[in-house]
Amino acid sequence: MWYLCVFYHRLLDYRKPEVESLAQLFGVSGDHIEWRLPESHHHDSPFHFVNLPSEDVAAKVANRSILVKGIYELWGEGNSYGELEDAIRSYPDERKLPYVNSESTFKITVDSFGKVMSFQEQNERIKSLAYIPFKGRVNLKTPDHKFYIIETDDYGSSNGLPPVVQRRIFFGREVGGADRRLLPTYQLKSRTYLGPTAMDAEMAFLMANQALAAKGKFVYDPFVGTGSILVAAAHFGAMTMGADIDIRVVRDGRGPDCNVWSNFKQYGLPAPLALLRADNNLPPWRSGMKEVFDAIICDPPYGVRAGGRKSGGRKLLKGVVEPYTVPDDKRTDHIPSTAAYSLVECIHDLFDLAARMLVLGGRLVFFYPELRQDDSKEDHYPEHPCFRLIASSEQILSSRYSRVLLTMVKLCPYTDDIAEAARIKHLDFKENHLKWLEDGNLHSSVLSPADTQSIASGDSNSKPKYRGKYV
Repeated sequence: MWYLCVFYHRLLDYRKPEVESLAQLFGVSGDHIEWRLPESHHHDSPFHFVNLPSEDVAAKVANRSILVKGIYELWGEGNSYGELEDAIRSYPDERKLPYVNSESTFKITVDSFGKVMSFQEQNERIKSLAYIPFKGRVNLKTPDHKFYIIETDDYGSSNGLPPVVQRRIFFGREVGGADRRLLPTYQLKSRTYLGPTAMDAEMAFLMANQALAAKGKFVYDPFVGTGSILVAAAHFGAMTMGADIDIRVVRDGRGPDCNVWSNFKQYGLPAPLALLRADNNLPPWRSGMKEVFDAIICDPPYGVRAGGRKSGGRKLLKGVVEPYTVPDDKRTDHIPSTAAYSLVECIHDLFDLAARMLVLGGRLVFFYPELRQDDSKEDHYPEHPCFRLIASSEQILSSRYSRVLLTMVKLCPYTDDIAEAARIKHLDFKENHLKWLEDGNLHSSVLSPADTQSIASGDSNSKPKYRGKYV
């Protein structure tokens, strides 16, 4: 059945992938989701029609989504209120009757896009619907059924919004809507323990939705920092586990009552099963351990405000590449040496981890930086034989650079042949596509530390090396 899906007008590239991921979470293949635009609407419009198999699925998607404002059973639409009336009158009576009977309560809300309507104008719109045979009582607080008049204006494109050539009016019954208390509850400014690169709440919840985080799922973040991504996954019921190379982040925090565990306690969420001091370049998993996690979600370090780090220092640089043993008398306060960790090496290690440790059908969701100078060129995202890219969503950071949220699904088991094929792909990728990332310009061109409040998501794009801000 076709429903009217109204999005919040932000993060435009993330909207459809989130709905398609949530539809799959609730039993519908994303490949079977159909979309179409209302008459005279631009593809960036917040209004889309989506074909979903049932009202139950539509309600579940809308109620969990971060970017869907509401999904509606459309009773009519038109370019004028006369056309709207004709459409509503022709809508089948058997579809209307369960929601207009005398035993039900209802509420009608007037909403608009591209313009502001006064209270008087809203009342006039509601009164114009007198021809709809509502027999129940009005209940403004807890109605059984919510109806919406949604109106767009013929403002063209002069105000910076996606162009609408002609006025359009929709009327429908709300099937489901976003939890508007979610993001204010989890906003970073009220978070107990916060590092300088914590993922903002909206993006963390979007990543968790892309990863299909849910009750019974096991989610891992290899660059956990202060745990923002895992907090979002835990909110949806997933079991969580994280790792970070900085022991002071995952162990000490700012004290016994202000650390990563405090963030979960603050929201009444189950604590992570474990938080490890671990190096993505030298993973701690025992030999032969495979297919443990349902999803890996992360924001790899790529040099903005702080570069990636791996185990290093004199011992490793002299050729000792395996983990070394810390003397017993130094275990309490020992901080291992680290060295620079390039993005291309980090992504290769991340793929290897995901190929080994994700279950079949599991998802890898991570951010990747992108150069925007040549819009005509084809995308050149990293690849791996085990994974298929199912969504890429761009978030613009500056006129030259952006970051893209890549969502990949694991299609085949990890084998020695797969590992060799992945190594060859990695070498080709490193040679042909990442020169611009290694030239040192990404850090200075995207943003400087003083710009941290100006980027679109309110978050930086790397995990920090320790700067004394955590304790």
